[in-house]
Amino acid sequence: MTTAALVFSGVPGSPYTRKMVALLRYRRIAYRLVSSACGVPGLPMARPHLLPTFYLPGPDGALQAVTDSTPLIRRFEAEYPGRGVIPTDPALAFIDALLEDFGDEWLTKAMFHYRWHYAADIDKAARILACYAGEPQDDASLAGVAASVSQRQIPRLRYVGSNPTTAPVIEAGYLRVLRVLEEHLRHHRFLMGARPGSSDFALHGQLTQLVQFDPTPMALAVAHAPRVCAWVALMEDLSGLEVAEDAWFDADDLPATLHALLCEVGRLYAPVLEANARALMDGQQEVHATVDGQAWAQQAFPYQGKCLTWLRRDYQALDAQARARAAHVLAGTGCESLFTGV
Repeated sequence: MTTAALVFSGVPGSPYTRKMVALLRYRRIAYRLVSSACGVPGLPMARPHLLPTFYLPGPDGALQAVTDSTPLIRRFEAEYPGRGVIPTDPALAFIDALLEDFGDEWLTKAMFHYRWHYAADIDKAARILACYAGEPQDDASLAGVAASVSQRQIPRLRYVGSNPTTAPVIEAGYLRVLRVLEEHLRHHRFLMGARPGSSDFALHGQLTQLVQFDPTPMALAVAHAPRVCAWVALMEDLSGLEVAEDAWFDADDLPATLHALLCEVGRLYAPVLEANARALMDGQQEVHATVDGQAWAQQAFPYQGKCLTWLRRDYQALDAQARARAAHVLAGTGCESLFTGV
């Protein structure tokens, strides 16, 4: 059992930092967050540099810089007992993992798109993110850093797939996801039942930016999904929430609202994952797909190729009964094509 406080670096403008801070608070795991976008002097630097960066002992005991939130959550499940976020039912745990990946890898497209596509959002993000440098700056220095931030981030839109072709798909998808979540929260507290799963924290992380910071998507959320806005705020600190061990949904009797969210995964994310995997296999630099009946084009993304590989690995690792139950949940959602023949 690990008892020392975890040390990691991150900033409020990083949705993955917010995902992990909320998770650690809920799990009542002691931590020290160093507010820094540039790492911590004297500690190893992640390659590539991503946020949050955790400083954890490797196999030889030496500290390593570790950044990927999904395996970190699984590591912490093993090292810190109690208040876990991985459902005990393997079939439900797989559904939770799929929705976590959707939050981390699809909703981030909406987050990055809105932040660096619209003028008002660009202006706010550049000026405030520049202040996360952590040191006092005069106005001229701050303006220079703000310009540097926007000049660095806007060209990265191509990595997440935001461009004139995909923008209508991203924006329509974001609004539908808001409405599906709003309806789910009308009846249920969390995605996985009366206690949060890893997917809750993944969606929360991206939504801290979409519904609490960036002006354009925030206005849409206020207009269409007030419950989502409140849920994101409440997810920030669930340390006082007491949960029962059996508070998970029954994977064989999931609510229609969760099925509707899985349909959005199948409608939006599955076609991109499959097309990206084909492009990577064929050595292509561009991904072309049809998403929600519209053309989709973006730069091939090796990391999302790994995401699909990991999801398929986890699906295959289920025993026959759990796999059949998970397949039953996915039937008709559009997600089942990801695992056909796996």
